Amino acid sequence: MTQIDHQKPSGAGASTPEASRKAQSAAPDETFECAADDGYLIRGSIWHGGEGPVVVVHVATAVRARYYARFANWLAGLGATVLTFDYRGIGDSKKGSLRDLDAGWIDWGVLDAEAVQRYAVRRWPDRAMTAVGHSIGGFALGLPRTAARLERIVTVGAQFAYWQDYASAHRRGMYLKWHVFMPAVTRLFGYFPGERLGWLEDVPRGVVRDWSRMGPRFEKSVVAAEGPADLARRHSATRARLLAIGLTDDPYGTDAAIMRLLDYYSNAARTHLRITPEDIAVPEIGHFAFFNARFERSLWPIAAEWLLTGQLADTTPGQALSVGS
Repeated sequence: MTQIDHQKPSGAGASTPEASRKAQSAAPDETFECAADDGYLIRGSIWHGGEGPVVVVHVATAVRARYYARFANWLAGLGATVLTFDYRGIGDSKKGSLRDLDAGWIDWGVLDAEAVQRYAVRRWPDRAMTAVGHSIGGFALGLPRTAARLERIVTVGAQFAYWQDYASAHRRGMYLKWHVFMPAVTRLFGYFPGERLGWLEDVPRGVVRDWSRMGPRFEKSVVAAEGPADLARRHSATRARLLAIGLTDDPYGTDAAIMRLLDYYSNAARTHLRITPEDIAVPEIGHFAFFNARFERSLWPIAAEWLLTGQLADTTPGQALSVGS
């Protein structure tokens, strides 16, 4: 990897009064639903900005799309059209008992993300298509065939939970929690009752299976209709400008974990931006807080600038490294 210079700011990612006003409300302008190829209905929300890019937000495991609503509102205030959605079995895309659903991470990408990306392409065929991926969302967004249409991508802490990539100080506890306790509880209930335990949302057992068994190559660790080689090639069809944001105090999205996923995006123009809490004068950021409204002025403009222009402003905090050059 080589260090790159930041570009001069265009102003597109700056925090404007309109963006700040939008961030005060989480209410979308409309809701939508679209059918995946297997007929499952995926539901989400839309915030209309202007004639800027269409941004599809792919969320983290066991997190409802509504968590990203203020961020979506804020992006719409900068002129983007923003879509968030829940994967099958989660939030508004949950139907019936999770005991009857065996969906895994591959279903969330190949079927659910595909359905929403395709919906966006059909509805706004002449607009630039972009994406945000948080945690597993950065993995899922590269699995659809329509991901080849993406022009710009921002990922935050994106990885596919290979346990040896967890931060060393937390690895033992995280392994016991996610790779021992979670699958044991899931076998008992038929799904993971995360809400009851205070661990975010309930999760389908297929996702738990994928998470708990994940190895260094995802295509050899998951259950999928496609063969491992075909599955592994999906990300390489993406030729977008990709900004992978890593927070140095994120125990999931370590440098090793982020680079492991970026290796799959082999034909994308990849930039890895490493940000420490000290870079923005806060005590901690971690895995989830990037999308909290308290980072509207410090972290959100980084994502917006990239989504709108494909560049980093020269005021961007952290260290930016070009991957594969």
